Amino acid sequence: MAKTINKKFLFYLLVLISLVIVFAFFIEYKLDHKPCKLCIYERIPYFISLLLIGKFFLTKNYERITLFLLILVFCASSILAFYHFGIEQGFFNESLACATENLSEGISKEQLLEELKNNNLSCKNVSFRIFGLSLAAINTIFSICLSVIFIKLFINYGKN
Repeated sequence: MAKTINKKFLFYLLVLISLVIVFAFFIEYKLDHKPCKLCIYERIPYFISLLLIGKFFLTKNYERITLFLLILVFCASSILAFYHFGIEQGFFNESLACATENLSEGISKEQLLEELKNNNLSCKNVSFRIFGLSLAAINTIFSICLSVIFIKLFINYGKN
């Protein structure tokens, strides 16, 4: 029984994930919709997945472990995207990480007020929608789908 992974399918996933990242940067820099902090954090799993999928094309070692890591990456991405979607919908309270830049530093009331004036990018405000869905909602759906795809690849690894 040969343990192989469909490299062509992985290549399509690699292209698709790359397009997601390119689209996020396009929205940010060309369409001038500034992302909130959670939007920035939601990009991290996609960058990690590019590295992990790229590993399949460089070496055949630890393919099953890499698939498991991809499952974990997109499960975490799903949770983070759902949390962001929940903030947008009012299911969860906005965390302090969304509100200001540097809460860990000792800042005065005046500096905090100035920071809040300058930073109007709230995690609950939706500045861009596609077909009526926020990018956090689309990312939640997309991350869940990718989780399922990698779970199926993991389960079917080594089967003909």
